[in-house]
Amino acid sequence: MGLLKKNPFGHYLFFKKWLIRLFGVLSHRRYRGFNELKIEGSEIIKNLPDTNVLFVSNHQTYFADVTAMFHVFNAALSGRVDNIRNVGYLWQPKLNMYYVAAKETMRAGLLTRLMAYAGAVSVERTWREKGKEVQREVNPGDTKNIGIALKDGWVITFPQGTTKPFKPIRKGTAHIIKQYKPIVIPIVIDGFRRSFDKKGLRIKKRGILQSFQIKEPLVIDYENETVEEIVEKLEYAIEQHPSFLKVIPQEELQAMEELNRTRKWDIEGEV
Repeated sequence: MGLLKKNPFGHYLFFKKWLIRLFGVLSHRRYRGFNELKIEGSEIIKNLPDTNVLFVSNHQTYFADVTAMFHVFNAALSGRVDNIRNVGYLWQPKLNMYYVAAKETMRAGLLTRLMAYAGAVSVERTWREKGKEVQREVNPGDTKNIGIALKDGWVITFPQGTTKPFKPIRKGTAHIIKQYKPIVIPIVIDGFRRSFDKKGLRIKKRGILQSFQIKEPLVIDYENETVEEIVEKLEYAIEQHPSFLKVIPQEELQAMEELNRTRKWDIEGEV
């Protein structure tokens, strides 16, 4: 790979590769050491095409969730099934992998700017800015950039747009699915909220079993299904439909509510 080769967003792939290697090595023990990551379904990753794949997931921290995905996907592509043993899988990482992130969050400091260079497709929130409610139209350039990323490779998105559990899926994700017709892979994660602080940069508690389930691609009729129907399908797929609240133990619901109060979830800065 040439030193001057760039991706469609003008990022040097050589620099991006070393950022992924560096962040991967620094974060590996967060999922295999301090805590343990239980992975299911990673054999699905190996059989996906190289481009136009959209991963949709629930969201628990700003950065720990997407970092775990970089680990799991690259490990699976190197032949490891449901494990991230031996971080050597990051020596030749998949470079056409992106994640959708709030522009405000990714410009917050040097560290987040470096993380953005490693694969962020930054978008403007239409509903919140600097902790305040706003109302703005979707930036067509943001949608176009997600389309560019899909054409070049894989894109990770968190369609609720918040780390709060059981919040509605935002319709923008469904519009992107109808427009670009990607293969849609649902992912359900758990344990990250207990393991890390809200940003996902600091280990809050050790010895937590984190779960990471990759599901089969969704069957979507891109032409005939409505946005609302796709939204509902996504809610069920990532287990964030309101009906799932009925199967969560009462003590866990109470813990979620207490966590929301103590960590002031109303200030949302999500990726």
